[in-house]
Amino acid sequence: MSKVGIIGAGSWGIALAVLLEKNGHNVTVWSIIEDEIKMLNEKREHVTKLPGVKLNENIKFSVDLESTVKDNEVLVLAVPSPFVRKTAQSMKPFVSENQIIVNVAKGVEEASLMTLSQVIEEEIPQAQVAVMCGPSHAEEVGRGIPTTIVVGARKKKTAELLQNLFMNEVFRVYISPDVLGMEIGSALKNVVALAAGIADGLGYGDNSKAALITRGIAEITRLGTAMGGKAETFAGLTGIGDLIVTCASMHSRNRRAGILIGQGKTMQEAMDEVQMVVEGVYSAKAAIGLSKKYNVELPIIEQVNKILFEDKSAAEAVLELMVRDKKIEIGEDFDE
Repeated sequence: MSKVGIIGAGSWGIALAVLLEKNGHNVTVWSIIEDEIKMLNEKREHVTKLPGVKLNENIKFSVDLESTVKDNEVLVLAVPSPFVRKTAQSMKPFVSENQIIVNVAKGVEEASLMTLSQVIEEEIPQAQVAVMCGPSHAEEVGRGIPTTIVVGARKKKTAELLQNLFMNEVFRVYISPDVLGMEIGSALKNVVALAAGIADGLGYGDNSKAALITRGIAEITRLGTAMGGKAETFAGLTGIGDLIVTCASMHSRNRRAGILIGQGKTMQEAMDEVQMVVEGVYSAKAAIGLSKKYNVELPIIEQVNKILFEDKSAAEAVLELMVRDKKIEIGEDFDE
């Protein structure tokens, strides 16, 4: 049995609290929003973010960040990606030497072009930082639907500890040392999922979706390997696996926002209607910054940026993708 503090009471934080409590661990969930903690204590359910998932009385809820950090052996950082740095700064005074922090948000910081684990390591250098990602909607994890995911850490001992902490008969956990590759795959798939949603909103079909998923993972792999990630990571759960589920599911806030944009709504109107942080919007500009830094072409992600930030019409963006210069898909070893 371990003592786990979950920093963030959104849908993912709550789903993981349910999972960890069922695994026999002592769980405390922190939120900066007092009304949210009051609701969780009174209703034993997150009525807006994860309705229908009942929370065992053993799960504690708190607005006291200091005690949530100090009193727990492992910390799960589950705040949306735009708030990771600020939250890490608030946590830093209370984190002990080599305390484990596993980040479960997905994104790349726009200003610094750093992955979220790099942000946490910069702000809390005394911590051991790991990541967990893969095809895992909170709505399904909270209900105990079989899910498979990956924990990434530089030290095998840390990865195995977290594997044992989270894994059970409905939540299978693999481990990987390729933290960078995992984070790039998990962040950029949200941008491609926006594109998939936009295609759905335009009324396009399965052919379009398959093309976006396939060429999207090609873009992600090109950039990720140029940055030092392993190619096999992008063919795994945190690459193509996460991309498929995010492009195909209505649980995906990125796909839902994309559908609304494809139907003619602005980026802000779509985000307001989804009523959750659409992390692909925040990663889109960062992805373009990385593409320039590493001199890698990202045509789909480039068009998503133009739709989001330059008022380009979705239909025009699709046309531009279709009439790009002719390309070879794989290899150049044709017979003469």
